[in-house]
Amino acid sequence: MGFSLNFGPLAPYWPVFLTGAWLTLKMTTVAIVVGVSAGTLIAFLKRGSNRFISKACTAYIEAVRNTPFLVQIFLLYFGLASLGIHMPTFGAAVLAMIINIAAYAAEIIRAGLESVPRGQIEAAECLGLSRWRIAWHVMLQPSIERVYPALTSQFLLMMQASAMASQISAEELTAIANTVQSDIFRSLETYIVVALLYLALSVLVKLLAWGFGEYLFKRRRVIRRAAAEAARRRPSPVPPFQPHAAKAAPGVNNGSAS
Repeated sequence: MGFSLNFGPLAPYWPVFLTGAWLTLKMTTVAIVVGVSAGTLIAFLKRGSNRFISKACTAYIEAVRNTPFLVQIFLLYFGLASLGIHMPTFGAAVLAMIINIAAYAAEIIRAGLESVPRGQIEAAECLGLSRWRIAWHVMLQPSIERVYPALTSQFLLMMQASAMASQISAEELTAIANTVQSDIFRSLETYIVVALLYLALSVLVKLLAWGFGEYLFKRRRVIRRAAAEAARRRPSPVPPFQPHAAKAAPGVNNGSAS
């Protein structure tokens, strides 16, 4: 029995696919903005002088990083419902994503903060800068610039992990694909289209992250512009000395003289 790909039955479902892709992108954007903000605060609290708060932040990070994301979604959606707290599927999925990405972002940002030399912080204190200005200008901005590629990778992983929200019937891209393939019974074509949409969303997230990084980290642009200017002004290299040509030159002159 032969099999051939047929994407024709999927044509009427394109608006549904785009709606699911938009919901996936919206969930990811909200989770990234809120989660990274919370993760930054947790990273500073973990490095703080209060041992109780520091240990609580460590316990939170380890609990989230060592449990499956799907279990976290089930705990929020089904666990809270058993306590009488009913959440919409979109809210439960986004909250689970925020809790998850905040833990990973906190550890990534903490590693960046640890890379800031102590001498820079002491120099800023000697200049009389306030604690908030030291935290923002001396510690946070350079550390975020160093770990930004790792954060971007985490953003992509979170966007792809949003597919697990389909298990609680959140109408994101994977849930839409499950519904469509159960209607038209073209599973391979349906999931090929979904894979391509996820690929397009990943490229879009990477481009947005790159553009935001170029805007946020102005030092990058200054260094790149200075390097390009120095390369343009660099003199052309002097050709290497060729001893054989230098020895042959007197012979040629003598022959022409005779």
